Amino acid sequence: MSGAPRLTIDLDKIGHNAQQLAQRLGARGIAVTGVTKACLGSPALAATYLAAGIASLGDSRIDNIARLRATLPSVQLTVIRSPMLSEVQEVVSQADVSCNSEVDIIRALSHAAQTQGRQHQVILMLELGDRREGIMPDDLASYVRVTIAMPNIVLMGIGTNLACRSGVVPDANNMATLSSLAGAVETQVERQLTTVSGGNSANLEWALSEADTGRVNDLRLGEALLLGRETLHRHALKGLHIDAITLHAEVIESKRKPSQPCGQIAQSAFASAPVATDRGIVTQSILAIGQQDIDPADLLAPSGIHIKGASSDHLIIESDGALLPIGSEVAFLPGYSALLRAMTSPFVKKIWKPSYQWSDDSQQSVINPATVPPQKPSL
Repeated sequence: MSGAPRLTIDLDKIGHNAQQLAQRLGARGIAVTGVTKACLGSPALAATYLAAGIASLGDSRIDNIARLRATLPSVQLTVIRSPMLSEVQEVVSQADVSCNSEVDIIRALSHAAQTQGRQHQVILMLELGDRREGIMPDDLASYVRVTIAMPNIVLMGIGTNLACRSGVVPDANNMATLSSLAGAVETQVERQLTTVSGGNSANLEWALSEADTGRVNDLRLGEALLLGRETLHRHALKGLHIDAITLHAEVIESKRKPSQPCGQIAQSAFASAPVATDRGIVTQSILAIGQQDIDPADLLAPSGIHIKGASSDHLIIESDGALLPIGSEVAFLPGYSALLRAMTSPFVKKIWKPSYQWSDDSQQSVINPATVPPQKPSL
């Protein structure tokens, strides 16, 4: 036994996903920047991406970038979140590229690059509707002028990010706008930009369609590589594994209980209590994992298992049929939110399997989630 709770990460399946997407997008003239932030800059994950044909890596946290740099000194690394002023020295020393939308930060990167005797490349991020980071398009020309004048800074390209804050869909219109802006910048700087980064896993529906990809030649992919899904509708991508990562949690209580709470109802541990309906006596189990470790609303449960609630340390489920044995495990497919939290939690073990094969012949494994159609948890 590897202990629970734990994430099991199948690098063979992730490698397959990465290879497939790198090939499919490559045929459309789009390179993949493999994003490692969900797995905390794991060198094992990075090596899997590189072996699958992905040539560059990105992460939002400088600690993860430094971890990658220590093991991959020659790979292009991009900081995909705008650097903090307090970390520009580390960004310049550890990363080749950073995404930026503020002149003050680019100026600080320039100063850090001068003191270190290095060149640092920047991608100017544009606001195209999602209302997260980005320069307003009308201001882009002035940002370009300032950026190209800064010593030791190289304008590598432009990019955008959609669907992360407001769910704005990357489509033919906003991608055409990005391509048009790339052309305008190239006229201004009198050279071709190296990178026009169209976005993230939400772009795959557009990028893999028959749409004209224009000047877009890069996507920053994380969730699609790890979980085999696009992120607009969370639909599985054809030919990709959706079960490369599984979450295992152990049963610590298993009883038949009334479904209806008893007593006056106020706030629960996390402010709002779910509205309960009286369904009589139910078969309830408690798993040793909770809000501190995962996002319970972002777990796909196996057939016959129903997620009913969670506190900081407990996940409450109901099962069809017999009581689950104490000490047995239930395996879930985590969504991106649940994966982020579980990977970050020190209380969730991480088991990396270069050649992982599921086995359900142990009483400790209750269900193989690979055979289960996705369900929305009912919290």
